[in-house]
Amino acid sequence: MNISVFDLFKIGIGPSSSHTVGPMFAAKQFLFNYMEKLPLEKIASLKIELYGSLALTGKGHGTDRAVLMGLEGNEPSSIDTEQIPVRLDLINRNKTLNLMNEHCIPFEEKNSLIFNHDEFLPHHSNGMRFTVFDTDRNVLHEQEFYSVGGGFILNSDEIQNEVEIKTAQTPFPFNTWEELFTHCERTGMNCRELMWKNEQTWRTESEIREGLLNIWSVMQECTQRGIASKENLLPGGLNVRRRAPLLYKELIEKPDSSPSEVMDWVSLFAIAVNEENAAGGRMVTAPTNGGGGVIPAVMHYCSRFRTDFDEDKIINFLLTAGAIGILFKEGASISAAEVGCQGEVGVACSMAAGGLAAVMDCSLSQIANAAEIGMEHNLGLTCDPVGGLVQIPCIERNTMGAIKAINAARLAKRGDGNHIISLDRVIATMHKTGKDMLQHYKETSLGGLAVNLPEC
Repeated sequence: MNISVFDLFKIGIGPSSSHTVGPMFAAKQFLFNYMEKLPLEKIASLKIELYGSLALTGKGHGTDRAVLMGLEGNEPSSIDTEQIPVRLDLINRNKTLNLMNEHCIPFEEKNSLIFNHDEFLPHHSNGMRFTVFDTDRNVLHEQEFYSVGGGFILNSDEIQNEVEIKTAQTPFPFNTWEELFTHCERTGMNCRELMWKNEQTWRTESEIREGLLNIWSVMQECTQRGIASKENLLPGGLNVRRRAPLLYKELIEKPDSSPSEVMDWVSLFAIAVNEENAAGGRMVTAPTNGGGGVIPAVMHYCSRFRTDFDEDKIINFLLTAGAIGILFKEGASISAAEVGCQGEVGVACSMAAGGLAAVMDCSLSQIANAAEIGMEHNLGLTCDPVGGLVQIPCIERNTMGAIKAINAARLAKRGDGNHIISLDRVIATMHKTGKDMLQHYKETSLGGLAVNLPEC
């Protein structure tokens, strides 16, 4: 296990970590790899081919836009989201692409960016191939990449050889909860303390602290933008109305003070984040964009309804949630194109449940129980975005995931930590369920709600 919590909680843009964040990274990495051999000036033209889920839902998920921005040298964490439409308009109007913001080449999207709807590359549904040519159409460099969920990318060699994401070795490596639990039992550390030690493999203590607090800050900013948005409709053509601003207004002006109102606030927080995601705004992959509203919603729940959610609790939440996310990344998948939405909203629910349990001072066994409950009741969850857009049922699905996470943590807190189905077993079950799931339920928009539109 050599994955950092900062690999799971990336600062990027919507609407999809696997379809937007990953392809933007891949496009830029492709050019970096090329430049190790040849200068940019030799490139006269290029071709981008998208396969599988990237082709089937890439338009709705912004894959085409992300790839072009990556080829121009941008990264998800730093790109000015308001400038993306401006840059795309210039590319289409001038029919040129400015590679790495250094070298302009002729570019016409309809001929150079190909959506292969009926083809899959061999190793993952989210496949893409980049090829650059010289003036005589000789191939200068060609490479395949796979976006494997949560913004993680692997090239064809890496995915076949199952390379480690990080090369440095953590002091307390783990691939299963049993291994993590054994480390904690032997050392007397809790989950947060063990993760803190592992994170020091890559960062100083002050960098870890500042980084985690910054993640929470970006989550808060994203939520606030969603609540304060003046836009009425989300982009994409489905005419989905933003609900967060009106829901917030109603909760403020017409509070009913009932216990169930807490659920309305949690739903508001999740909706606000995922509406921002659907609009292509800045957000945190947690651990993906499609399920990225669950963890912020549960953290906002802690902030609003608990009196002890200080900086230490924020760090505890994120490190514990991160540990659980690592277990799913190592033992199963966080890619909806590989295992369905159980790998996105389901994993986010499990992570949030474990993080909340840690904030509630639960034992290690209770934290594992909370995370297990969170996933157990998302097993088999399909990914079937209507119109290939991360809107229906994705936005509401995050509200359900957040509510389930809170319920799971509270159930675990009321128990003694003993549970018949272990967290490791539920992770293995999720993985097998995803493998057994029909392909058209895995982020292709070829099944489920995507082809059974409600008549209204």
